Amino acid sequence: MDSKRDKEQDADCEKISAALLKSRTGEFDLESILFLKLRGLGIHDLGCIGECVTLERLDLSGNNITNLGPLASLRHLTSLNLSSNRISNIEPLRSCESLQNLNVAGNIISSIESLSSLQPLKKLENIRFKDNTYNYSNPVCRNASYRTIVLEMFPNIKVLDGERVVGRGSDLYQLCKDIDDTIKAGSYKNGQLVEHTDCKPWVEDSYWEIKRSNNAIIDEAYKQFNDVLHECRLLNNRATHVISQTERSMSLKKQPKQFAI
Repeated sequence: MDSKRDKEQDADCEKISAALLKSRTGEFDLESILFLKLRGLGIHDLGCIGECVTLERLDLSGNNITNLGPLASLRHLTSLNLSSNRISNIEPLRSCESLQNLNVAGNIISSIESLSSLQPLKKLENIRFKDNTYNYSNPVCRNASYRTIVLEMFPNIKVLDGERVVGRGSDLYQLCKDIDDTIKAGSYKNGQLVEHTDCKPWVEDSYWEIKRSNNAIIDEAYKQFNDVLHECRLLNNRATHVISQTERSMSLKKQPKQFAI
C-alpha cells in the first residue's frame, strides 16, 4: 500500500498542478504566491505555473524540465534557478522582463545564437551557464570563445558563471585568479607537486583580520534592518490579500438565497 501511495505521489509531482502549488506554499490563491521552491521532484511538465503571475523567486533545479513555455507569463520574476534539467531552448524567458538572476547550468543548451533570446532582459545582472562546484555545464560552454561572446552579448551583466566581471571586486578577483594560476603552474615539476619545507609566512597571522569601524557596524545593522522591513511588508501584503479573499467568500455565503416562483 505504501509503495502504491508513493508512486501516486511521484506521478502527481511530474506535472505542476494547483493542488501541488497550494500544498507547497499554503496559499489559497495562485496569484498570491511570491516565492516557490520545487527542487528535485522529477517535474517534467510545468503545468499551471504560469498562473502564479506575481511570482518573484522560483527554484526548479534538479528536475526533468524541457519546455519553458509556461514561464513566459511570469513578468515579475526576478530570480530563476533551472539548473540540472534537460533544457535546450530558453526562448520563452525573453518575456520575463524583471529577471535579474538566472541559473541554467547543467542543461543541454548547445547554440551560442540561442543565448540572444535573453538580450531583451535589460535587468539581467547574474547569469550562470556552468557551475564548477557541482560540475554542471552546457555544450555551449565548450566553445573556445564562449566567455568573450557572452560578455559582448550581455554588456550589462555583473556576474558570469559565479565570477564577477564588472563592478566592485572584479579586478581583485581577476588578479587573485591570475596569481593562483601562476602559483599552481610553478608548484608542479614533471607532474609531481613540489614541496617547499623552508617556506615562511609573508605577514603575521593577524595581518588579514578585518578591523571594523563603528560606521561599518552601523551600516551593516541598517542593511539588515531594511531587509527585515522589506520581508515584513511582503508578509503584510500577503496577509491583507488573504484576509480580503476570506471576507469576500464569507460575505457571499451569508447572502440569503433567493428562489424564483
